[in-house]
Amino acid sequence: MNNFLERCRSAVGAAYVLTDSADTAPHLTDWRRRYTGAALAVIKPGSTDEVAAIVRLCNEFRVPVVPQGGNTGLVLGSVPDRSGAAIVLSLARLNRIRVTDTVNNTMTVEAGCILENVQNAAAAAGRLFPLSLAAEGSCTLGGNLATNAGGTAVLRYGNTRELCLGLEVVTPQGEIWSGLGGLRKDNTGYDLRDLFIGAEGTLGIITAAVLKLFPQPKAEITALAAMATPDDALRLLNLAQAHCGAALTGFELMSDLCLQLVSKHFPHMRLPFPQNYPQYVLLELSDSESGEHANTMLENLITAALEQEIIQDAVVASSIAQSKSLWHLREHIPLAQAAEGKNIKHDISVPISRIAEFIRATDMLLQQSFPASRMVTFGHLGDGNLHYNVSPPESTSDETFIARQAEVNHVVHDSVHHFGGSISAEHGVGALKRDEILHYKSAVEMKLMHSIKQALDPLNLMNPGKVL
Repeated sequence: MNNFLERCRSAVGAAYVLTDSADTAPHLTDWRRRYTGAALAVIKPGSTDEVAAIVRLCNEFRVPVVPQGGNTGLVLGSVPDRSGAAIVLSLARLNRIRVTDTVNNTMTVEAGCILENVQNAAAAAGRLFPLSLAAEGSCTLGGNLATNAGGTAVLRYGNTRELCLGLEVVTPQGEIWSGLGGLRKDNTGYDLRDLFIGAEGTLGIITAAVLKLFPQPKAEITALAAMATPDDALRLLNLAQAHCGAALTGFELMSDLCLQLVSKHFPHMRLPFPQNYPQYVLLELSDSESGEHANTMLENLITAALEQEIIQDAVVASSIAQSKSLWHLREHIPLAQAAEGKNIKHDISVPISRIAEFIRATDMLLQQSFPASRMVTFGHLGDGNLHYNVSPPESTSDETFIARQAEVNHVVHDSVHHFGGSISAEHGVGALKRDEILHYKSAVEMKLMHSIKQALDPLNLMNPGKVL
């Protein structure tokens, strides 16, 4: 492979073909530090043309390609296997914002742009790019598109797929497809864009995208409501949609255990209530009229929810600092779980109307099979996406519990399937759930997916072993 690497150095520059273990190590271990692969090299092209040149070389030498953005994924989708046969193709240098068009309300960005930088660039242009994730300071747009990331504003703005109008893609043969027109209507054949979004780099490499921008809201207001059950949370969601309409931007469910863990591991973060409640909802309004209008809407909603005994208490943020402190409670749940010890994560979705029933049924099934296990349930109730995570009983070691992960997954995923849901809502399939989806997708669906993969990537060089 020396000839291959020498030609890669000629294509992108010797400084951007990394082979020393100290240089490659950060790219080979997944974000949760549970798996480390091996690679022939980590290659960092600086342009779409250089990406295409590397892919053509990979075709010539039959070298697999693992595309990588910020490497913040949770399903082993952006790290190589342990064979050492593949290259990791890092898109970190493709980090330019090419064009901002405030009339068309679009921004053309390269795949290596950090999400937070895109948000800031949109704000500097007087616009909003609404995708928001806990990893926004390190995840990249290419990875967001490859996994069709969700986040906290899906209720109003949709997943990443809905926020993208066009793509630039390097095909598995090293050709460049430029679909960066920025059109909202283009009905001239198959939607190639939608093939690549959510494909996790298995059909080609996204190098740039045209993103939708929105007017900045005149006011944002946040509240935390306490209630007895997830059923009450659903009742509150219906009431909030009736009172606030499209202004309802975020609606996050959190169990008491979630916030107890946050308080335990981050003592400076305090719940703003004098007592604990079984469930909480963090909701946010984004109003296009005024702060006064937003406050009135929220006050009317809280008053109605209290009168109807849907909620038991509520606090409304009166400043930006208070709003951030409420969001920090939600954002620190995964960090608190990690500090507590190992846990078994599930990124699932079920029809919104069945979420409360799903939680009750699945909690019961897990307690029957794994007594005293602790369910850390939180997520985007407004779009039906829960992070239904399971921590071991306090008397059980992490290792003993994690050894039964397949059994826990079986219980949870079977319940998700029973309720008409999906075992991956926003994290993707990667290698972690590749075999698991075979139990829940039909033979026809799998055949179609394999046919698409074979048609576009017949040599199976694009992120092999992921998704399929």
